[in-house]
Amino acid sequence: MVSRLHDKYRKEAVPALTKRFGYKIPLAVPRVQKVTLIIHLGEASQNVKLLDTAAAELGQIAGQKAIITRAKKSIANFKIRKGMPIGCMVSLRGERMYEFLDRLSTIVFPRVRDFKGLAPNSFDGRGNYTLGLRDQLVFPEIDYTRVDKIKGMNITITTTARSDEEGRELLKLLGVPFRAQGV
Repeated sequence: MVSRLHDKYRKEAVPALTKRFGYKIPLAVPRVQKVTLIIHLGEASQNVKLLDTAAAELGQIAGQKAIITRAKKSIANFKIRKGMPIGCMVSLRGERMYEFLDRLSTIVFPRVRDFKGLAPNSFDGRGNYTLGLRDQLVFPEIDYTRVDKIKGMNITITTTARSDEEGRELLKLLGVPFRAQGV
């Protein structure tokens, strides 16, 4: 079954992007490749139980089991040793990715306090967009009575766009609410 956002991409976004940027073949049109959700917990080095609850909550949000990420190298100032668990992440692709993006723009963003739109300049130069959320309570899947600690997360939307302008236009057509330039 094709999700609502995937259908919108095929029927509305592809023709609009083809017209705006003049692509010759349909495979040249930018598309969303994956969505990555990451929670980093520096205090997980002292309390591993925090990491288990963070992974469980991330699994509820994404609808897929989260993996535990480990430190790649030791950092003495942060009391982190190589191989210590320091966070968790989920990579979404395919229909789950489109379902998550649809929920993110229609349900989650309206629940964020004082939300005026996303910053339009958080692209990385290759059409990929990264945003940060301060707490996990904006997701309706999370039961706030069971939350022991507020955890922020980074969400990265990876696209096949070659430039920031193409990626911004793709995400606008998919319904991601951007703030007006200069505000």
